Amino acid sequence: MPAERPASPLARQAAWLADYRPGLRVVERGKVAAVGDGIAWVEGLPSAAMDEILALEDGSEALVFHLGSRRLGAILLHQGEGLTAGAAARLTGRQLTLGVGDAYLGRVVDPLGRPLDGGPTLETGGRRPLEAPSPPIIARDFVTRPLVSGCKILDTLVPIGKGQRQLIIGDAGTGKSALALDMVIAQRGREVRCVYVLISQKRSAVVATLDTLRRTGAIAYTCVVVAEATATPGLKYLAPFAGCTLAEAWMAAGRDCLVVYDDLSTHARAYRELSLLLRRPPGREAYPGDIFYLHSRLLERSTCLAAARGGGSMTALPLIETEQGEIAAYIPTNLISITDGQIYLDPQLFARGFLPAIDVTRSVSRIGGKAQPAAIRAEAGRMKLDFLQFLELEVFTRFGARLEASVAAKIQRGRLLRELLKQERLAPLSPEQQLAWLIAYNEGLFDDLAGDEAAIATRLAQLLARAAASSLTLGDDRSVWRTALMEWTHQAPAAAAAITPPQTGRRQPNEDQPVEGGLEPPP
Repeated sequence: MPAERPASPLARQAAWLADYRPGLRVVERGKVAAVGDGIAWVEGLPSAAMDEILALEDGSEALVFHLGSRRLGAILLHQGEGLTAGAAARLTGRQLTLGVGDAYLGRVVDPLGRPLDGGPTLETGGRRPLEAPSPPIIARDFVTRPLVSGCKILDTLVPIGKGQRQLIIGDAGTGKSALALDMVIAQRGREVRCVYVLISQKRSAVVATLDTLRRTGAIAYTCVVVAEATATPGLKYLAPFAGCTLAEAWMAAGRDCLVVYDDLSTHARAYRELSLLLRRPPGREAYPGDIFYLHSRLLERSTCLAAARGGGSMTALPLIETEQGEIAAYIPTNLISITDGQIYLDPQLFARGFLPAIDVTRSVSRIGGKAQPAAIRAEAGRMKLDFLQFLELEVFTRFGARLEASVAAKIQRGRLLRELLKQERLAPLSPEQQLAWLIAYNEGLFDDLAGDEAAIATRLAQLLARAAASSLTLGDDRSVWRTALMEWTHQAPAAAAAITPPQTGRRQPNEDQPVEGGLEPPP
């Protein structure tokens, strides 16, 4: 039989009219009592529920955020020019949802999914609610797979696993956003989808972030969610939940995701502003009493799913700003207790030129070596402990105390390691490059350059370049790596002229004079 042709719109309308029967319908109708500061007070609508969308008379939409005895408070999602007090309001019965899918890759959107980059409207494959429960314990798996950060300190001393929640904390201007951007750039070619959430950032900072992502090619696998400083408090409040929803959809599809919340300090202030406008009782530092629950329910959605649930993961990197290094403040202590570890950036290290300015003594990963490749874990096993011991021993050198030979050797090795841990921006290292410099350090291939920063940087750059060009992998035997490194180190002086070491901002030693310590400079 031939296929039936679909009915025309006129035929469908005629059929609907034929079946229509008039009857009484009860519809709640409310009225806008006041509008201002991104919120609306609505009277009536006794059946309204939390997080329900309201349709206003002029086409504006609002999200129910506060239920009072006489009226309700709503966040304005979209405010038309004609919205004034007295406008009619009605219930829609809908919850706030967001379109999800691969169409968001390479795009810049607001927390409601509307494009901000001038591109076409997004063709999404489905929709998910912004507020969703976190996966149950039975659906989760252990965090065992490493997330490559490209940073020497993180991949060796403070490793991060896929599905982990790692806090980046520090004062303003210490490089928190730069470190997070480097970690996003390090995911190139590793099948990790990234979501970068910018909350209450200046437009200049947003443009700089987008420019960095485009120059490095990271925008191809990244979606940027932006709620600028000029946005309403409601959009700033929704921004991290929108980014989490996008990543959650990819995680449910079995993919690995990385979400950066830059930053949750401004998000907490936006939530405090909303709560005070809606006349909620303030608590400590004027924050509402449920500020801890706000961030915990956001970060609890980041996890590693079991194989039966697809095996996807969502790694969260929330950023938090401290004032004068005070990590015992209200919001920082909340986030420290929620996350699985923290990366602390010290302003004093930043001022000394040690970049990235990660304070190893205060940084910790509760996953630890479980999320490290076996080869790197074997080389970096005692490195953190030895480095911490060096920092304690170095204090005694400030008093001019006479040191034993063994103590002096430990201090010299610690200073060498500190030079090796320095790293420039936008230069992430592969796991093979990390293993190369670790073996070279443990085998003493840099010991003859102790005290010569320029020579150390030159030899390190040569080793990293050779490791990147070689076919060696993490699965190769250590003896093979050692033989190759010995050969590369022997050829280092000949290849040094073709490799420019990273600029450290320090004066280079005079090649015509011996460097400090009586060692001759490399030819």
